[in-house]
Amino acid sequence: MFRLVALRMLDAIPTMLLALTLVFITLRMLPGDPAIAALGEYATPQQLELFREQMGLNLPLWQQYFVFLWDVVTLDFGESLISSFSVGQLIALHLPFTIELTIAAMLMGTIMALPLGVIAATQRGKSADSSTRIFALLGFAVPDFYLGALMLIVFALNLGWFPISGGGSDFWDRMHHLALPAFTLGILKAAFLSRLTRSSLLEVLQKDYIRTARAKGGRERRVIYRHGLRNALLPIATGLGLSTLATLSGSVAIELIFNRPGLGNLLVGAIEQRDYPVMQAGIVVFAFFVVLVNLALDIIYIFIDPRIRSE
Repeated sequence: MFRLVALRMLDAIPTMLLALTLVFITLRMLPGDPAIAALGEYATPQQLELFREQMGLNLPLWQQYFVFLWDVVTLDFGESLISSFSVGQLIALHLPFTIELTIAAMLMGTIMALPLGVIAATQRGKSADSSTRIFALLGFAVPDFYLGALMLIVFALNLGWFPISGGGSDFWDRMHHLALPAFTLGILKAAFLSRLTRSSLLEVLQKDYIRTARAKGGRERRVIYRHGLRNALLPIATGLGLSTLATLSGSVAIELIFNRPGLGNLLVGAIEQRDYPVMQAGIVVFAFFVVLVNLALDIIYIFIDPRIRSE
């Protein structure tokens, strides 16, 4: 078990290195001069050259690449070109809002999706199944920014049940600000996961060992949850991982709509202002979470599926 986990962690290193390389290349391909974006169009050539020298932009690309990797390893992303704050401080200030939104949305989505998927699978062709499939279809069809705007108008502006914007201060105030955007993303995640749970459980319920368990006189609830849902967890775990990554990317739009001070909001502002150090750090953090979620999935597979351990 330990050897398999260690191998999965070692496999994540070249993946992260490839992601960092793509981030470096992509940012260098963006149009515009970072020096002009930072100092303005009326900066003198001497000022621009001094800025490029201070930021290391006058170095050859291969040297810039290794400096970039070293900065990532040492967590030194420099200072923001716009606010002159440390990029690390900005990331540390905004990242918790994005993490709490992702975790809350995934918890809400999972809590809603698993019972809906089980009910739909066990009552195939009935009204509960049809309702779940309609809910899943609507969840696929409605964009996250549209649903977020609708929720904001109805529950925040018209009814006044939730705050319109911000992230909150103390714990309960933050939970109050978090509830509506997390519920918005949670509904969309529940639509995908409920459909996946239904299809995965339906496939498992047709297996021979399920018929054998029923023939032995096992209670239906025990057959469904102990033998059925347990063996359907592998594709569901994959769906959870994909949903987590989609929630991270979807949090950008939700943070903009609800004006939450999260990492997505910070990154969009940095792109608009050509704040390259903040852009670079934000994209690196998102890439790190993508690799981390995939690594967690690989480790979860080891615990869920005994065949992986035996191989």
